[in-house]
Amino acid sequence: MILIIGMEWIGFHFNARVSKQDLEDTFNVPFKSCVVEGKVASVMCSYNQVNGKPTCADPYLLKNTIRGDWRLNGYIVSDCDSVGVLYENQHYTATPEEAAAATIRAGLDLDCGPFLAIHTENAVKGGLLNEEDVNMALANTITVQMRLGLFDGEPSAQPFGNLGPRDVCTPAHQQLALQAAHQGIVLLQNRGRTLPLSRTHRTVAVIGPNADVTETMIGNYAGVPCGYTTPLQGISRYAKTTHQSGCIDVACNGNQQFGMAEAAASQADATVLVMGLDQSIEAEFRDRQELLLPGYQQELISRVAMASRGPTILVLMSGGPVDVLFAKNDPRIGAILWAGYPGQAGGAAIADVLFGTANPGIFFVRYNISPD
Repeated sequence: MILIIGMEWIGFHFNARVSKQDLEDTFNVPFKSCVVEGKVASVMCSYNQVNGKPTCADPYLLKNTIRGDWRLNGYIVSDCDSVGVLYENQHYTATPEEAAAATIRAGLDLDCGPFLAIHTENAVKGGLLNEEDVNMALANTITVQMRLGLFDGEPSAQPFGNLGPRDVCTPAHQQLALQAAHQGIVLLQNRGRTLPLSRTHRTVAVIGPNADVTETMIGNYAGVPCGYTTPLQGISRYAKTTHQSGCIDVACNGNQQFGMAEAAASQADATVLVMGLDQSIEAEFRDRQELLLPGYQQELISRVAMASRGPTILVLMSGGPVDVLFAKNDPRIGAILWAGYPGQAGGAAIADVLFGTANPGIFFVRYNISPD
């Protein structure tokens, strides 16, 4: 499933003013790859507007682009209550029936919420919507259900009809979590072949507010994990570790603990700083105010890098972008990794990448030249 939404949450009234060229060259690109190359079965439209039109009522985005140009083989669903929002909050239509009609005509197939179930019939009776449009929306949704086997008879007789506790947290599933974390880590910089670390790095100082976190690693909208391996625990499988958080949390509102972090770095063969964000900084219904690391994090990174006896590696946990140009330009910081929110096996995956038993992805910069 794809979520098409504004770059950061700022409420139900956000209107993204974007040129057609920027849509084609920048914003649509990742979503297009998911539909065209990834063959996703569902796309979600969001609350916000794009150039004055709610995304769930925009035929250019839904019918022309996603289903037409990209040939989506699946259904388009609203974010929960999006149709109600465009009527009740944005006042895009004068009546709820007009909202139901506008979204279905634009290419919406399924509503996450009761709005279409309540108002579509009256929209048809009032001549605002053709039954053919409703039938097409139903066909797009039911076709996916048929592909999933929901019409193949007794559910318990189907391939996945007898799933139970024994199927949860199997070794294969836990290995998949580790594999996914490996593939999600991106190498942003590796100056002078700092990575991989070797077994000669017998002691590693693991520093930072995200060095020993658990729930931070799974981000928003996650199920119950089988267990966690924190970065500290993962690195401890390869080397003897010392741990200093440096900051109480990612807000990093003080530098009182920096001295202990510097001391740990000065005595270790290598230093790994695990910094970044968590759900107290970025989450649903929570806006970020800037792209810089919070509080005193930048100062902690620079001071620890200066004190470090061996190579210094910066690992970032975040969902959104973070400006770490200062670290890129700091010759004392040998490597930078972005780990996202890597899941339950995130710490093991980070350690594997640091010590070379798994390869990270590589960041490629693409420059778009716009006449604007």
